[in-house]
This record gives sequence, C-alpha cells and structure tokens, in this order.
Amino acid sequence: MNMIEFRNVTKIYEDNTVALKNINLTIKKGEFVFIVGPSGSGKSTIIKLLIREIPVTSGAIFIAGRNICNLKTSRIPQLRRNIGSVFQDFKLLPNKTAFENVAFALEVIGKPSYVIKVQVPQVLKLVGLEHKMHSYPHQLSAGEQQRVSIARAFVNRPPILLADEPTGNLDPATSEGIMKLLSRINLIGTTVAMATHDKNIVNAMRRRVIELEDGEIIRDQQRGVY
Repeated sequence: MNMIEFRNVTKIYEDNTVALKNINLTIKKGEFVFIVGPSGSGKSTIIKLLIREIPVTSGAIFIAGRNICNLKTSRIPQLRRNIGSVFQDFKLLPNKTAFENVAFALEVIGKPSYVIKVQVPQVLKLVGLEHKMHSYPHQLSAGEQQRVSIARAFVNRPPILLADEPTGNLDPATSEGIMKLLSRINLIGTTVAMATHDKNIVNAMRRRVIELEDGEIIRDQQRGVY
C-alpha cells in the first residue's frame, strides 16, 4: 500500500522560485526514507506540502490514497492528526513540562484526561525520558528536548512521521540516539520520511535514499548512501 504519493507535483513560490519540478514518488506503508540534497533542493518543500502548510502549484499528493490537495481548509487539522512532525528547532512550549508538552498534542484533539494519563507516560518511556517528565525544556539537553518533540509527534500513534533536519542542532552522539529512536518507531509500523543533509546518518542507516537537486529527483535508491 502506498502511504505517500506525489504525482507530477510542481511547486513555484510567489517570488517565482521553482522549488519542485514535476516530482513523482511513492513511499509505501512502513518504509523509512531519507530525502537528501543541498540547501534549496526542495527537501523542506516536500515536508511542507505533505502537511498542507503550503499548496501545490500543480499535480496531486495522495496520503493513504486520498488527494490532500483539494482538502477544505477546515479538514487540514484532521490531516495533521495523522502525521507526526519533528523539526530542527524543537518547538516546545517553554512554560510546560515534558509531560505537559506531550499531553498538549492530545488535549488539542479532544482526548479525555484518563487517556492522556496513560498514553503520555508510555510514549515518554519509549523515548527514554520517563524520569524527566516533570522537567521544563530549559532543564533538558538539546537531545532530550528533541526526544520530547518526537514523543509529542508520536503520542497519537500517527501512521506517518515526518522529520525535517531533526538532528541539525545536535552533536553526533546525540544524533545517533535520535536516529535509533526514529528507527524503533519505524519498526512499530510507522512510515518515516526524513529530510537531512547529514551524510554520516544516511550512510550508517542504509535505508532508501531520495536525492533532490534543483527541485528534481536525481536518485532513488534502496539501501542507499549519501
């Protein structure tokens, strides 16, 4: 089953920058895919299109067989509930603890408190932070903050997890730990697509690699290196 499909997708920004040119790609359910390429190659544009942060210029994008390009604006929040997103800057709420940051993702979609009390500790344990659930972001290392960010993205058990340079602000040892965590989430059955320019991570993981250059796919390789 195709979880993600781009059909002839072109994205041109308002300043006439052509970010993507006639992209075709499919990502199957349960795959782990690296999207690589230099800055400006279109990696982040793909992530933004998938969460409908920006619209396509032409073409169509399907998630689990559904065209998300003609979704009504009112339906976009529902789309995003099925897609976990992790970014280079952790986007944690500074006045909330690790528990509260993760719980917030469930509160906004209306989960009852008894569900939150069970699911949040479970996912914090998955990311190795059950002992830090009452710590605030400023009391956590950068790696721990990213783990909270991943926990928040995954707490609703979305079928897709998108990561845009999730190790960009982390040292190599911490980055390795984050990648092991994303790999574990993938093994649970979640489809993971990660944009990165970190060659060491890509080469160590040996997963599928989609390489972009000037908005076009120049390579799509299983067990690829960068």
